[in-house]
Amino acid sequence: MNRLAPLRIVVALLAGALFGFGLSLSGMLDPARVLGFLNLASGHWDPSLAFVLGGAVLVAVPGVMLQRRLRRPLLDDSFHLPEKTEIDGRLVAGSALFGAGWGLAGFCPGPAVSALSMGLVPVFLFVAAMAAGMMLHDRVIAGMLPR
Repeated sequence: MNRLAPLRIVVALLAGALFGFGLSLSGMLDPARVLGFLNLASGHWDPSLAFVLGGAVLVAVPGVMLQRRLRRPLLDDSFHLPEKTEIDGRLVAGSALFGAGWGLAGFCPGPAVSALSMGLVPVFLFVAAMAAGMMLHDRVIAGMLPR
């Protein structure tokens, strides 16, 4: 076992807890608020989550700039970045499915997992359906799609 593995786990847990806390604090765990942001035609548009998205960009940009300057991460041998950079049908279909799910349910994967802490049955059902969809994709659909 790598001597950094326990530290990696602790850092991942702390980062995940901080991310979940930020999602909760920002209102991203409230499906009604998310749907109020996504539904521009409702006449009751809630623009507050635009500030959350803008704040995420302000946090991410310095991190990406730092990553580009580093030869390797502090707790691993190399960065694990996507190798595929072109936009293709799989990316567009996945993005459309993500957006449809977010628009219908008011949850996307990160906030849904964080919202499990609230103990609400609809959240558990959403996460179970999301996990089933991921497993279906990995075991069945991925093999049917062109690479």
